[in-house]
Amino acid sequence: MAELSNQLGAESSPYLLQHKDNPVHWLPWGDEAFDIAKKEDKPVLLSIGYAACHWCHVMAHESFESDEIAAQMNEHFVNIKVDREERPDIDSIYMSAITLMGEQGGWPLTVFLTPDGEPYWGGTYFPPESRYGRPGFPDVLKAMANVYHDQKDKVIANTTALKEALDGVSAVKDTGRGGLTSVDELDGLAADAVRMIDPLRGGTVGAPKFPQPTFLQFFWRAYKRTGNENFKNATLISLIQMCQGGIYDHLGGGFARYSTDEVWLVPHFEKMLYDNAQLAELMTLVWQETDHSLLKVRIAETIDWVIRDLGLEGGGLAGTLDADSEGVEGKFYVWSEQEIDQVLGEESGFFKSVYDVSAGGNWEGANILNRTQTLALGSEEDEVRLKAARDKLLTVRDKRIWPGLDDKVLADWNGMMIAAMAYASVTFERPDWMVAARRAYDFVRTEMARGDRLVHAWRDGGSKGNDVLDDYAQMISAALALYQLTGEQADLGQAIRWLDSVDAQFWDEKDGAYFLTPADATGLITRTRNAFDNATPSGNGTMVENLATLYHLTGDDRYREKADKIVDVFSRQPASQYANMTSVLNGFERLANAVQVALIGDPKMDDIAALRRTALAAGKPDLILSIVAPGTDLPAGHPATGKGQVEGKATAYVCVGSVCGLPVTDAAGLSDALAAV
Repeated sequence: MAELSNQLGAESSPYLLQHKDNPVHWLPWGDEAFDIAKKEDKPVLLSIGYAACHWCHVMAHESFESDEIAAQMNEHFVNIKVDREERPDIDSIYMSAITLMGEQGGWPLTVFLTPDGEPYWGGTYFPPESRYGRPGFPDVLKAMANVYHDQKDKVIANTTALKEALDGVSAVKDTGRGGLTSVDELDGLAADAVRMIDPLRGGTVGAPKFPQPTFLQFFWRAYKRTGNENFKNATLISLIQMCQGGIYDHLGGGFARYSTDEVWLVPHFEKMLYDNAQLAELMTLVWQETDHSLLKVRIAETIDWVIRDLGLEGGGLAGTLDADSEGVEGKFYVWSEQEIDQVLGEESGFFKSVYDVSAGGNWEGANILNRTQTLALGSEEDEVRLKAARDKLLTVRDKRIWPGLDDKVLADWNGMMIAAMAYASVTFERPDWMVAARRAYDFVRTEMARGDRLVHAWRDGGSKGNDVLDDYAQMISAALALYQLTGEQADLGQAIRWLDSVDAQFWDEKDGAYFLTPADATGLITRTRNAFDNATPSGNGTMVENLATLYHLTGDDRYREKADKIVDVFSRQPASQYANMTSVLNGFERLANAVQVALIGDPKMDDIAALRRTALAAGKPDLILSIVAPGTDLPAGHPATGKGQVEGKATAYVCVGSVCGLPVTDAAGLSDALAAV
């Protein structure tokens, strides 16, 4: 029998390093671990989590730091620890397996595998003894070891059935149902889905509440198409409640991952780059229509927080801030009334009345700052006073022991934030945000590139894991955003090169659509393919939007045909499933309903900048911009190809389908032209 020990000390993932001193003989995912399992005929215990996960910390303290439980794990299992953020490909497979077993997914994810990596049972968090209606972890370990050794026929039956089911999840369904054919179908789908929204608090009805930006964007798009106020309210109420709730960090900026209750008060305190990226972009889009002052403030605070607290040397953006500090969830963020009084003095009473601070607290005897009692901002004078008070409290908070920073740079999450910062930069005339977006983009493009392939995760100069579809989807989206907003041709070229890579490695030539993992990935029991959105939009959904954008920018039918194929593959699902894949629906609308604006002039001149801001201010979800220097031709398939400036002035053409309107040379004319389409 091999003499094993904990092998995580050589890893780069902050999550894996959190477990390097456990008495558990953890191994990283790889051939070595499975070879040992085969040689010793032991089942594999696979534990998946991430650095900012509160319940991952709880299970670690209760079980993985226990000598007794670790001894049981070491005796009966080969133990593998995986960072889900570093290896989303592994997480996707085994999370799907847990769901197929009828268990609720989540993290920490605990799965029992054969030495061939095939799952036979699993769950999420297990306490050290039976409680919460869940079996104790030692009992689970004993049962799973016994099942593997004493009931091999049952294990084989389970793994065979699960493997077939996993393969079936990714198979293209032939339900006999035709795919989407008209944007009009989306209106009925939105009318059905909006019943899921809490009309008072926003978000989906009940607890917990997740931000779900892609879902909310679906309703915003429905409002823009139809003028139906129910869709507008579903989006706006959700955003306002989040912006004023405890899920928002009112001192430092940024949103937590989700609220544990139905009133947006008590978050799980981890803060993720991807939530803040998506919310910043959605709030920018909604602000363009509503000019809502609260959204403008929260966008600025959120992006400034990302740059300040997640920005890394070289320009990349870190992934998460932990929920816990000093071993206690939320300790960094909450306040006692006495602390508020000591810091703010005579301003304390006013601040406490606005931010729901009391002697008894609003959560476990402490106070989570929130403004849900009065959702609107106060007067200009009041907001100045509150800002001064928040600054004082933030100075004190910054001296506390900080939650852990997971400083992995993830290509897909960075792509989301790059696009969000770029759009907000132009909308709100914040060039510093564009600088930050460009630095992050250049970091991924250089440090995380292997030729025209990307690496998914980077830390301390090294990378781990396979590239995945989402890396390319989000970085193509970022490149297209930068191209449209700056007119830099190199960004369009980079987007097309990444698309060539994703087509070569991820596209299914037989059935269509993209797999999550590349063709040359190894060590996985299946290739997953789906379009369901989770906390982030699906890679396939984002690729529909990217392909639609490229089609409209270039007029190349290859992009449209590929987008149509993805929509067809996934819209064969029963209509009841469409609410789970709104990124595909949003991309389908872009393909059909794009509004193109071609700006002819020097991209660096103020007159083009004014027209560009005017185009964005129209709030068109499917606006596609082309900024073309005089004397430069648009692609042959673009509807505005061959058109030029009027009297040497910066000139705009608004095009829908193959038809362009008359040229306009001032902001008012462009605004009127966009209002008419």
